[in-house]
Amino acid sequence: MNRKFQYRCILLCAVLVTGLSLLSVKLIHIQLVRRQLYAASSYKAVPRIERLPALRGMIVDRHEEPLAKSIPVATLFVDKNHLLDPKLASFCLAYQEASRRPGWKDLDATKRMRRINGLRAEILDSEAAEVIVERHLAHAIMVLARPLGMSRDELRARIEDSPGKWVPIAKDIPEDVADQLRDTVDKNWLQGFDFENSIKRRYCSPNLATHLTGFTGESKESKESKESKEPDQNGKPPMRVVGQFGVECAMEEYLVGSDGWREHRRDARGLGVPGDAGSLQPPRAGLNVQLTIDMGLQAIVEEELDAALAEFKSEQAAVVLMNPRNGEVLALASRPNFDLNRRDDIVKNGFNFAIQAIYEPGSTYKIIATSGVLNEGLATPFTSVFCHNGKYVSGKIEVPDHFPHGMLTLEGVLVKSSNIGAYKFALQLGPRRFYDYVKRFGFGKKTGILLNGESAGLARNTGNAVDFSRAAYGYSLNVTPLQMACAYSVLANGGKLLKPQIVKALIANDGTLVQDYPPEIVADVIRPRVATQMLSALEKVTEKGGTATLAAVPGFRVAGKTGTAKRHIPHGRGYLPNSYTVSFVGMMPAQEPAFVCVVVIDDPKTTKVPRYGGTIAAPTFAKIASRVAAHLNLEPTEPISARLAKTTTQ
Repeated sequence: MNRKFQYRCILLCAVLVTGLSLLSVKLIHIQLVRRQLYAASSYKAVPRIERLPALRGMIVDRHEEPLAKSIPVATLFVDKNHLLDPKLASFCLAYQEASRRPGWKDLDATKRMRRINGLRAEILDSEAAEVIVERHLAHAIMVLARPLGMSRDELRARIEDSPGKWVPIAKDIPEDVADQLRDTVDKNWLQGFDFENSIKRRYCSPNLATHLTGFTGESKESKESKESKEPDQNGKPPMRVVGQFGVECAMEEYLVGSDGWREHRRDARGLGVPGDAGSLQPPRAGLNVQLTIDMGLQAIVEEELDAALAEFKSEQAAVVLMNPRNGEVLALASRPNFDLNRRDDIVKNGFNFAIQAIYEPGSTYKIIATSGVLNEGLATPFTSVFCHNGKYVSGKIEVPDHFPHGMLTLEGVLVKSSNIGAYKFALQLGPRRFYDYVKRFGFGKKTGILLNGESAGLARNTGNAVDFSRAAYGYSLNVTPLQMACAYSVLANGGKLLKPQIVKALIANDGTLVQDYPPEIVADVIRPRVATQMLSALEKVTEKGGTATLAAVPGFRVAGKTGTAKRHIPHGRGYLPNSYTVSFVGMMPAQEPAFVCVVVIDDPKTTKVPRYGGTIAAPTFAKIASRVAAHLNLEPTEPISARLAKTTTQ
């Protein structure tokens, strides 16, 4: 082989080996020695995805008065990777110098950028890196402290003393203030300050309808796919506002809307660059939820309920006000309650007594047996039964009355609230048909109201004769106040069980009706004639000789029923001594009720009056009903003077 050719091959190999060796050394230097520097530089050029939270829909009452609304807010973050980079900080200092020089206002964007770049090079050459960073930080603090409502020392401390590289320094900044701050940051070429948008939920009447409205909270979500462009700052999953209770939770899928996103791009130097159409996805607002409740009525109910609790020394209670013609809940109140904006006592007071509490109703339950025998044709309102003068005994079955009675008609059984009479009529039905009516009236199952956490109660045929005898007058079973309102609405609307409605409509932000919720008939329970007969009988309960004379409202005929039941030992057998749940279910006007109102007061401890439904719950109903009638502009059904004369003689 030609020796000259061999030399050339050796020389070529040597050049290649040397070049590749130098390249390997450079790669090792980049990977090991300069790794952190290049990692930081690459971070500055990585685009940041900003989540644009959707505006959560409002919750409004039937007259569109807001109960809950969302306020756009922002959090100001400091990105120390950018804040402490002298190459980026120098842009701010160069801008300050350039903008002070003559002729700045006359320059176009290109010439201004050229001047800034020239001054920036001078600053980087003439000043130490730490001096540049400090001057930039001092200027940023001077510009931002006052708009943030902080002193300069406080703002500096928050920036310098906070651990980590991505530091929140101001939260819940109102949207208008955040926009001004963004303009200030951009105008002054401040580096390392970023904003993250969020939504803050505010409740307009935080102490009204608390259990009904419910509340929201923040929830962590797992990192989404890249296609969704969801942010995940520093490995932390985004926080989302979600409904956790009440309507906020039950209607979450309609209220929540759909988040958008904005991509913030940077060049190799770390400076932000304008985006294009593909770098922005606007959010879509949630739907507004219109409720059936009337906040005027809600305020009346809660004021009178609080007054009753103070007067009769109780802590737990509920009132349900319902339109029996369509099942719409006009007001719903539970005690104890809490402040929706603060939620300090939510663990203690978050229990929704109106739909979650189950209690033995006592005599308000006597409508089952009496309406059942009327509907089956087994009795008329004037059919009489013997009430054994206050004590019925048959084998293991013992049924007591509070007062001794002899012969009572069906109407008389309701007027005098005889346990024995109710049991006698239940016997005519028999257990199978009695419990069939229990089911048809809606007991033992959830009503289906659009509120989470509803109790179903307990009302089943155990096959035990003693349980059956006690169920006839409201023991050995459990109900909720809402179930009682629905059951009495059957009597008020001609015999139909309606699903209780709390949501009236879904409305878009532009006012477009998206969906309405019409009345929904669950079952035909009794014939219309029977419903009318029951209303007539229950009207006599509020007249002289009945157990609910204190439920009378001047100018109106009132129908209703009292209930007094011993309180069961929690998680045990038997009953608590000297402890009662008292209730009254009233309808007004009696023959064509505009509303049904259930008042349940748990464990009143007053000693001023006997603790009965007729002495505690009935007068509370009367005060509520009088104000509700005025609010609804109901026409009186009889001369007020005559009614007043009638009640004063009782």
